[in-house]
Order: sequence, then structure tokens, then C-alpha cells
Amino acid sequence: MFDTVLIANRGEIAVRVIRTVQALGLRAVAVYSDPDRTAPHVALADEAVHIGPAAASHSYLSIEKIIDACRTTGAQAVHPGYGFLSENAAFAQALADADLTFIGPPVGAITAMGDKISAKELAVAADAPIVPGVYRPGMTDEELIAEADGVGYPLMVKAAAGGGGKGMRIVSQPGELQEMITAARREAMGGFGDDTMMLERYVEQPRHIEIQILADGHGTTLWVGERECSLQRRHQKVIEECPSPVLSQGVRVAMGEAAVRIAREVGYEGAGTVEFITNSEASEFFFLEMNTRLQVEHPVTEEVYRLDLVEQQIRVAAGERLSLRQEELLPSGHAVEARLYAEDPARGFLPTGGQVVRFDVPEHAGLGTIGPTGVRVDAGVQTGNAVTADYDPMVAKLTTYGPDRAQALARLDRALARTVLFGFPTNIGFLRDLIALDAVSSGDLHTGLIEEMAVGTSGSDAPPEEVLAAVALATVARRQRALPTSFDPFDIPGGWRVGEPSWTRWPLRPVGATAITDVFVRVTRDGMEVRIADGAPSTAQVRLADGQLVVEYLPGGHLSGRFAYALTMDDAQAWIGRDGRAWLIKEEGLAAGAGSGPGGGDGALVAPMPGSVAAISAVVGDSVESGQTLVVVEAMKMEHPLKAPFDGTVVAVHVEAGEQVGMEAPLVDVEPHE
Repeated sequence: MFDTVLIANRGEIAVRVIRTVQALGLRAVAVYSDPDRTAPHVALADEAVHIGPAAASHSYLSIEKIIDACRTTGAQAVHPGYGFLSENAAFAQALADADLTFIGPPVGAITAMGDKISAKELAVAADAPIVPGVYRPGMTDEELIAEADGVGYPLMVKAAAGGGGKGMRIVSQPGELQEMITAARREAMGGFGDDTMMLERYVEQPRHIEIQILADGHGTTLWVGERECSLQRRHQKVIEECPSPVLSQGVRVAMGEAAVRIAREVGYEGAGTVEFITNSEASEFFFLEMNTRLQVEHPVTEEVYRLDLVEQQIRVAAGERLSLRQEELLPSGHAVEARLYAEDPARGFLPTGGQVVRFDVPEHAGLGTIGPTGVRVDAGVQTGNAVTADYDPMVAKLTTYGPDRAQALARLDRALARTVLFGFPTNIGFLRDLIALDAVSSGDLHTGLIEEMAVGTSGSDAPPEEVLAAVALATVARRQRALPTSFDPFDIPGGWRVGEPSWTRWPLRPVGATAITDVFVRVTRDGMEVRIADGAPSTAQVRLADGQLVVEYLPGGHLSGRFAYALTMDDAQAWIGRDGRAWLIKEEGLAAGAGSGPGGGDGALVAPMPGSVAAISAVVGDSVESGQTLVVVEAMKMEHPLKAPFDGTVVAVHVEAGEQVGMEAPLVDVEPHE
């Protein structure tokens, strides 16, 4: 067994791997880029090595720098986590050439399964069913278009390399095909350096189910149950669970045995995942692809099967035999995982990011393992860290376990409600809305459910009026508490006057909104009174301490009830949250967060998030049609096309391809035709 392992990754997976490495009595070495100097994985490791600037191509994707870090620290083995170099055959080979152990599968398996075309061929050889399609390598656009009718619509244009939903487009009719091929090729080349495309039949309302594989170098290959990963948006998983709520035991066993045959066919070793799609009732299944690495959603399998999959990876890489037998791998209970993303569901899941102002996990949650309340947290950030556009927008995962699916989902809802993440818009509130759907609670899932239900994506997540009232009340309470022991009554911010107290106006604006809401507060003998604009007043008792705000309204007013909030505020703004939702509220006169937005009525297209200009097709003087793509902005590994808001003429182009742009930076101006 080697004694030092370098983790060639960052974020929550680096933290998760470091914990197991250290639990096995081994030294853990972290690597980090400039923005990750204070990241949790750096602090947790026994040693950490700086490997470059924020850009992954010059840090986490630099094979030479990773190997140099191994030499510097004496690491004899490398765990790649997932993403970055985890499925890079050249990386695995470079480690072997440097006499370093790759904690992953053989180079040949990575190469074979890294290309979806050869993977399909291996699946056929292993007698596993595949989706009808065209899988020849090196096909031109013209050849793909010529074959499309034979595949049938709807179909999927899919990159032969890579994974994670990149380089994939669903095509409903022939007229869309060329544009989708072009977009998929560009995204695949940017993400994987390979724009080879294939076509396959799109199974409507499919379920995405994957089988966990474990294999050693001594001839033992096992399958460790399945994970249901059907809740996705833009082909990116959002909620995963184990076991699937719909799979019959017969189909489960058939799928597991097919996965084992595929793994043996490719000579697999270590932990991997064979992915399948099924029809809506999961009565038949088709091989999709094999991920030659650990999956993001592996914790649900660990909790249901009481295994540490990273430990198994390390032991296999060290040459040990698996100590498990297939008949011993029996599920117990149910686990569900939710991915916490820095994104704005109300704006089409656009990536966000910024400094983490505050991050509180649910009380009694276990870190990297299920805690006493059935909650596990795997986090890659902490208060004070930055989430940047250089990396994937996932910041943490919540996994809950229960004796059955209903209890696991209920615990997940409670855990999300008790999670506080301030600093940028997140999907926490959206996740609560999603798991509250009848289709989710009943297990009637498919990969298009989120788009079909449009859950959490219609309009902005505007704060209710009691949230605005709470901010104004907290502002007064905070400023009262700051007064010295002896003070002039006229200094009281609640409007103290001789005789009846007067109202103090607090003009508040939720960031992202254009409208100002006037909230009025005054201090009385009974507590504080608050009213929204010209509405009726309400009397409230206010308690503010340790980042928590409790507002209780007395009977008879416009507002009623008792509200508990998480609150982080200064003189200029307040982050306030409740039940998994969070809002940033500013006073009037500070920088407004609103812009015209992409496709705005004034014809000014602006960047919807920080990122880079992936492509630009607009030229000054061009006549364009409504809905025509003019600019593509790439952020956090996703492309976002910006389209002309109306028929018009391009009058200004402010950017060039490859240029870095900030939030709401001007891109293109269009004037409507007269």
C-alpha cells in the first residue's frame, strides 16, 4: 500500500477523498489554484501545493503540474476525483510512465469508454441493448444530416467524447438539425478537444438509471445496486436516489448483470458506473455510456449499501482483492441526494457566483457521512470563499437517508429548509419546490420533468412583503442596539418625537428588481410598528441576535404570525433567508442590480452572467430576425445563446469572441425596423 495520495481535484470531491485517505492512515496531498488558497480541501489536507492560476487549463488540467506536485511531496498515487483529468487516458498513462499509481481504471478502459462510439460497440459485444442510432466515427455535418431521417425524430446529437451533458442537443425536426450540430460541435471541442458527433434516437420521457460497478485486478466484478438520476435540467443531474422507486427486481438484476458484462468486456478495474436509459415504466432498458470514474451521486449508494466507495477504489489500486461477494450486497433503506448549485432558476438556471457571505449547514448533519438526523453534507466551500465562473457551479451536496423513500424525501426537504447560503442566487428553494411535486413523491420521474413542469423557473423569486418588513425592522433594531448608554432620544432611528412617534421611511429594493418599496417603521411602547407603503400598520416584537432574526406580530395588524430568519446585514444591505430561500435587499441609492437583460425590450443584449464570449455572429449593419442567435456566452462549462429581441438592425457590437465579460456587460445593440 502506498503511504501518500495526491488528490488532483478541488471542491467537495477533494474534501470527500481526503477524509477517506486520512481514515486509512495515509497522507493526503491537495493541489490548489489561486482562488482556492483558502478552500476547505486545502486546509484539510496534510500538505498542499499551489499549481497555478484560476484557469483550469493552467492548473487542475495541467498534467505536468500534477506530476511535479507528486514529485515534490513524495506522493506515490493520485486520486482524480471526478471531472478535470478523471477520464483522461493521457493523464493515466503519464502517471504510469512516472511510476505513479492512478486510482482509477486501466488506460485501455478509459480510452474505450471515453469514446461513446467504441463504447456502443463494446456494449453490443457484451450482449447489452443499445439505443438505435448512427455511431460511425468522423462523420461530417452532411453525413449526419443524411442519416438523420433513418434514425427518426426526435433524435439527439451527441458528442462521442466527454460526458456531463456537454455537447448534446435534442432535435425535434429537420430544420433544427444543422444549428444543433454546430452548437454541439463547438461545445464538445471546447469541453473535450474533440468534436466528433453521433446521432441516436431520443427516447421520450426516459428514465436515467445507472449501475455502480466495483472490479479488482483479480477477476472479481460486482454491481452495487442502481441509482435513479432522472431529475435533470439541461442534461445535468439535480436529484439522485438509491434505489430506484420503479425498478422491478427482475429488471434490476438484468441491468446489473449487463453492467458487469460490459465492465468485463473492457477489462475494468476500480469503481465505475454503467449508465442506462429506460422507458417511463422501466420495463426495458438501453446502454447509454460508461463513466470510468466515481460519480457525483455516489453517496446515495454508500449510505444504502454501507460502503465507502473511495476506500474500495484505493484498495483495488493498491492491488488488493475485493472482500465483498455479490450476494452480500443487499440494499437497506433509501437515500436521496440534492446538488446545491450557484445558479438562478428564475433566469433559466443561469450560473451565478460570488463570495460566500454565509454558509450554514443543517444542525447535527454529518460531514461526509450520515449524521444522527439522517443528513449528510459534502461541501466544497465555506463562509468567505469565492465561487467563480472558472469551475462547475456545484458548491455542495445534501444527502438524506431514511428507512423508506418517503422519510428520506421528508428529511431532504427539512435539510434544505435549514440550509443557509448567502452571497449569490442558488437553487435551494427550487429544490424544495421540485421534491414537493406529486410526480416526484410518487416516483413518476423522467429526464424532461423539470422542463415540462417549469418548476421554479417562471418569473423572479420576489420576496414577500413580510421579508421587506423584517429587513426594515432589523435595520432599526440594529441601529438602536448600537446607540451609547446615554443618547439623545431624537437619535433613535425609529422616529422618536415629543408626543406621538413619527414614521421613518426605509426605501428598499430587492436586488434583481427595478421597483423600490417604501417600508415605514416607528418605535412605540408596545414594540415596533411597521407598514408597507400606504398599507395598514402592524405591531411587532423583534429579537435580533447571532445572525438570527425573529419577528412576532401582535394580533390585529395587517401582518400576522411569527417568522424566524437567518440574517446577515451591514449599513448598506441585508441578506435574509427563510425556509431555504434567500434575498439580498438594498437601500435606495445604492448600485441597482437591474439591467435590460438579454433580449430586453430596448434591444440591448447584455451578459446574463460573468463568462466569456464563445461565439458572435452579429456584425454592425446586419439585418436580423427576432429569435436569431447573435452571441453565445459560456460560463461554468455551459453555453448560453442570446437572441435578437425583435426584427431589426445591429447598430453596435461591443465584444469579440474569446473576450471575458462581467455580469450585464453590453454585448450587442439592435434597433427595431421602422
